[in-house]
This record gives sequence, structure tokens and C-alpha cells, in this order.
Amino acid sequence: MSVPDVSVIIPSYNHGHLIGRALDSVFNQTYKDFEVIVVDNNSNDMTDLVLSTYNDPRLSIYKIN
Repeated sequence: MSVPDVSVIIPSYNHGHLIGRALDSVFNQTYKDFEVIVVDNNSNDMTDLVLSTYNDPRLSIYKIN
């Protein structure tokens, strides 16, 4: 696996209502050599549910407890 040219890091805390929009924006770019890293600071809203709908190998999710 090669290292992507671009890393997009999205920090989040209780932004389930926005995280899907942010991810869709990144994944819809014409440039495709990227990774997306979501750092979730132990959200207690619907963030986990939204993130679970994305099945893309370029997406990594880290939860801070």
C-alpha cells in the first residue's frame, strides 16, 4: 500500500449532523490520492451511526475516550 499524497484530518465532537457532509465533500473530489482520518472525541450523538455508513478503505476512524 502506498502512502497517499494528501491526508485530510477531520476532528469531531458531537458533529453527527455535519460529519456526513464533510466526508461526502472529500470523497466527491476529483483528486483521489488521499486518506481521510476522522478523530472523534467520544461523541455521544449520532456520529458513530453516520460513520458506520461509510465503507471506503481510505477512511480511518479514531475514537478518543
